[in-house]
Amino acid sequence: MPWKNQSGGPWGSGPRGPWGSGPQPSGPSSPDFEDIIRRVQERVKSLLPGGSLGGRGTLLIGLLILVIWMVSGFYRVQLDEQGVVLRFGKFVQLTQPGLNYHWPYPIETAQTPKVTTSNRIDVGMRLVEDTRRGGTVMRDVPEESLMLTGDENIVDVDFSVLWRVANAPDYLFNVQSPEGTIKAVAESAMREVIGRSLIQPVLTGARQNIELAVHDLMQKVLDSYKAGVQITQVQMQKVDPPSQVIDAFRDVQAARADAERLQNEAQTYANRVVPEARGRALQVQQAAEAYREQTVAEARGQAARFTKVLDEYKKAPEVTRRRMYLETMERVFAGTDKIIIDPRGGTGVVPYLPLNEIGRPRPPAGQGGGR
Repeated sequence: MPWKNQSGGPWGSGPRGPWGSGPQPSGPSSPDFEDIIRRVQERVKSLLPGGSLGGRGTLLIGLLILVIWMVSGFYRVQLDEQGVVLRFGKFVQLTQPGLNYHWPYPIETAQTPKVTTSNRIDVGMRLVEDTRRGGTVMRDVPEESLMLTGDENIVDVDFSVLWRVANAPDYLFNVQSPEGTIKAVAESAMREVIGRSLIQPVLTGARQNIELAVHDLMQKVLDSYKAGVQITQVQMQKVDPPSQVIDAFRDVQAARADAERLQNEAQTYANRVVPEARGRALQVQQAAEAYREQTVAEARGQAARFTKVLDEYKKAPEVTRRRMYLETMERVFAGTDKIIIDPRGGTGVVPYLPLNEIGRPRPPAGQGGGR
């Protein structure tokens, strides 16, 4: 990034950043010892006879002041806080939630920043009071949200950054204004990522990639500042073209959505028809192959049978011819009605042919009578 080599953050305004004064101590306020001494003296004088202090009275006052001063070193750290103890302004230790003790002011002081609370910073939008309707409304801040994409288009990006304190001493002492620094880094990182992207992916399906890229870039920059901050999430709330051309962009998006829908429908139809056609083609091919195998097998069987008959014919031609003749006649007359007349049966026999019953099927044996 262009400010990477500058010593004071993105605008080079000193080692502690350009955003005003640092966080105010959140621990117990320092006691006013002069006022305490004065009030104790007045109280003791009012209790003593004659209103004068002797040596023992002065010692008693001193011991009382010492006890009050020592007791002022107790402080409580809440569950969502972490205690940071400073000795003469220098960090010395961290303390955990509960009742803790440090040397009283001015020797040591304690600050208790919240380290588990999730904080949120909005960029490109603000919650403002609505005086007409009451409550709050979201107002757009175009000077923060309008950004230039890699293909030289303008896009309106509203997003939020969730962060928490990861290192309390760095958070308190390395950056003067942590929230201002986080907001400036967030806006700069988003502009850099959007500047490397095309407008179409930004408006459609690349939001998650952009959020991850901005998260990583922000964390890298804040770590280089030793800000003691952890970025937990970057959320893009709204990504639209500028309001002047948003209607035209929506028409283009609708047309592209229709084109994608029609393309998906055509692909679905192709996915259904092509497998069916391939299945039918495979079925025809397999049937043809089966017919070929059957025909070849029958031809080979007939050829083998002819070869065997030929071998038998060579061994006994007359017998083979007679057998072939009988087998042929058997096949021919097997399904026909036959009437055999012996010419040697006598000369006065007149054959009677029942021509009207030749083509009728015969009844099964045992059923129907006949002459």
